[in-house]
Amino acid sequence: MKNCNKCIYFEAKKKQDLYMWLSNSPHGPSAKFLVQNIHTLAELKLTGNCLKGSRPLLSFDPAFDELSHYSLLKELLIQIFSTPRYHPKSQPFVDHVFTFTILDNRIWFRNFQIIEEDAALVEIGPRFVLNLIKIFQGSFGGPTLYENPHYQSPNMHRRIIRSITAAKYKEKQQVKDVQKLRKKEPKTILPHDPTEDVFVTPAEKKPIEIQWVKPEPKVDLKARKKRIYKRQRKMNQKVNSGNAK
Repeated sequence: MKNCNKCIYFEAKKKQDLYMWLSNSPHGPSAKFLVQNIHTLAELKLTGNCLKGSRPLLSFDPAFDELSHYSLLKELLIQIFSTPRYHPKSQPFVDHVFTFTILDNRIWFRNFQIIEEDAALVEIGPRFVLNLIKIFQGSFGGPTLYENPHYQSPNMHRRIIRSITAAKYKEKQQVKDVQKLRKKEPKTILPHDPTEDVFVTPAEKKPIEIQWVKPEPKVDLKARKKRIYKRQRKMNQKVNSGNAK
């Protein structure tokens, strides 16, 4: 409708994986990426800002010129993100920079504002990482020009994490089973070693003391107090009865 021959298409799967297509339609080429580590403006709370419709500068890592597939991606990114010359909606000034950096076999995207006073850079956001999957000759398909050997699908990554946790759980269960078997095993009785008693010194035998005198019986203080209390009570009752007569 607008005579546009560049396309960015976002494809979401399983409500947790995001894929991005960069395509030069209708003849190609096109590239498919897995978008990772997305940080939005609201999440980062960055202080930078830029005007709507301003033209961005594109900054590329020198590693884009070393390999052929990165050179193809560089040209594709330039055609998609750069402002067309004499575009009616473009502004005649530049106030932000798009940076594309290659690290860990991935393309890291950052957006910076250019401060006019000292030409310093302040990050605006958003930021994300593009993990290349394949480069196709056609638009959204066709023969495969390049396939990333370092790419690992999110399903495989989650499967590996689950297998690691399952292996740890199995290892703990095996240790518990071994401990239970050891407890059930009969204890091995070792034969007596005569050398163990070499340094043992026999204890001196104490003489047996015979007590000839009968020990005095223990006085129960509580029972004695009760008897005294009863005796005093009876005496008080007799005295009271005599006075009454």
